[in-house]
Amino acid sequence: MSDPMPMPIMAQKSPFKMAVEEGKSYWWCSCGQSSKQPFCDGSHKGGEFRPMEYKALKTGDAFFCGCKVTKNAPLCDGGHKAL
Repeated sequence: MSDPMPMPIMAQKSPFKMAVEEGKSYWWCSCGQSSKQPFCDGSHKGGEFRPMEYKALKTGDAFFCGCKVTKNAPLCDGGHKAL
C-alpha cells in the first residue's frame, strides 16, 4: 500500500484576483506554502508539489485558486464553496 498523496495547504478560501498580461507566464503555487500567493516562491522545494505555469491568453483579471482544491488549476473553479 502506498502513502496517500499529500494535501496542499489552503492559502485562503477564496480566489486571488490578479491582473495578468497577455503572453506572460505566471507560476501558480500548488502547495499553498508560498509567501507570495498565489504565485510560487520556491517553498515547495524538497516536497512533492511543483508550481504550475499559467500563460495569459489576454490582458485582464484572472482568478487564481487560493484553496488549492480546484479541478481547473491554476484557476478557480468554485470548489472552495463546498469547503
